[in-house]
Amino acid sequence: MKTSIGSTRADTQTAQPRSVHSASHADSGYRKRVIPRLATVSDTPAAAAATVVAPIVMRRVIGDRLRSIRLGQERTLREVSGAARVSLGYLSEVERGQKEASSELLSAICGALSVPLSQLLREVSDDIAAVEAASAPTRVTVAA
Repeated sequence: MKTSIGSTRADTQTAQPRSVHSASHADSGYRKRVIPRLATVSDTPAAAAATVVAPIVMRRVIGDRLRSIRLGQERTLREVSGAARVSLGYLSEVERGQKEASSELLSAICGALSVPLSQLLREVSDDIAAVEAASAPTRVTVAA
């Protein structure tokens, strides 16, 4: 199973049940109970022909690219947040892909990094295209 940016644990779970030990109030020992796992697309018969790819999360790709640019300039979060007039914590959350940055915020951060917004978006677009190309299924034609 292939995963990419934004994959979750649920993407990798199988349909096999797992056992968990749980304390019972009736006795001081442990009893075993079975918790069924979630079935995923990979558990279906058609899964052999299909590839499961996690969705691309734009805020993570943008955050990764912003962090890459900042580190390439050898600047700290404190320096960039001060120049962009954004709180250090919020900039950190944007870089980690936990917050969705508005266009105004992206413009301020790009200004602080001395990088045109169009360049950032172009690099993000290239990153996404690379992930999509890597996860595209390859087709093999067999002569009959």
